[in-house]
Amino acid sequence: MTYYLNSSLKKAASVAARSLTIGKPHHAQWLITRKCNYRCRGCNVWREQDLKELSTEEIKRGLDILRKLGIVEIVFSGGNPLLRDDAAELIDYASRFFVTTVYDNGSMAASKIEALRKVDFVAISIDSLDAAKNDYIKGVDGSWKKAVETVETLHKEGIKVAVTPTISQLNLYEILDITDHFSQKGIPLWYCLYSFDLSVDANQLFRIGKANDEFIIRDKQAMVKLCDALIEMKKKNDKILMTTRLLKALRSLYAEDKRTWSCRALQNFFIIDHLGRIAGCHSHNFAGSVFDLPKTWNSEKFNALRKTYRKCSQCTYLCYIFYSLHGSPYGNLLLAKDQWKNARLLLNKNER
Repeated sequence: MTYYLNSSLKKAASVAARSLTIGKPHHAQWLITRKCNYRCRGCNVWREQDLKELSTEEIKRGLDILRKLGIVEIVFSGGNPLLRDDAAELIDYASRFFVTTVYDNGSMAASKIEALRKVDFVAISIDSLDAAKNDYIKGVDGSWKKAVETVETLHKEGIKVAVTPTISQLNLYEILDITDHFSQKGIPLWYCLYSFDLSVDANQLFRIGKANDEFIIRDKQAMVKLCDALIEMKKKNDKILMTTRLLKALRSLYAEDKRTWSCRALQNFFIIDHLGRIAGCHSHNFAGSVFDLPKTWNSEKFNALRKTYRKCSQCTYLCYIFYSLHGSPYGNLLLAKDQWKNARLLLNKNER
């Protein structure tokens, strides 16, 4: 018990200190594998799988570099990160130092419960309450049933699980129902937004796939109404993890075709792929290696790239928008407050 309390207190103190440090990146998403066991219609990863990936020790070394750089939050995604044989070891290591989120399509997490007890969130992708529609989107029969059962199992086990629907034209009109359904069960939600590749450059860090007409949001007025409804719901529903500021930015994008933010990629956040290559975001070409970050972070090359990213208006990836909006000193204070809350939850969990 003493060990868990001491380690949790150390993590809480370290996380808070890094959250309040100005001029440091806050968030990194590490796509630790390119392997995937689903066939999602809006994604190209399963068509371009790569068996090559960094070793366990290489990823740990990369995590050490990220911690020294100032990263507070780490997200493991892929592909499906839980397909790695060493997933449990990597999750254990990351959870000691970072606010850690692990993404799963709902197929693996229930079999990795012990490994996931230490994470701050497990994000499970469910895109519809209609089993047939969800299975169609995922490209795998039975995926809805398995994902719902996984969410219920993790929730009962006391693991902090969240549902992450990807908003598209296919499910736009049922997002509020999905929100009501899971939040009433005490399960929080974070939303993704359907996106696709606008570049065809071979050096792009991470390719999602070409535009799919089924998924592109064409009813912009419905999207505006959805943002308005979620903003109102947030006043009474603390299970909606998106900030009001983010929802208002999204509303302006669809109501006025106006971007109220400038991208802070490679400043507040960045992406790492399965080979350790980094870029400010997955839509741009890779800019180096995670292992070279101590030398390159303050380089002229990276400063020039930051200027390029700030002018970019390609994507509507909600995580990127969030960390662009909340990158000011005041935003860091709010994020630090959230991290202390996560740390307290971790302490409570260990006390049980």
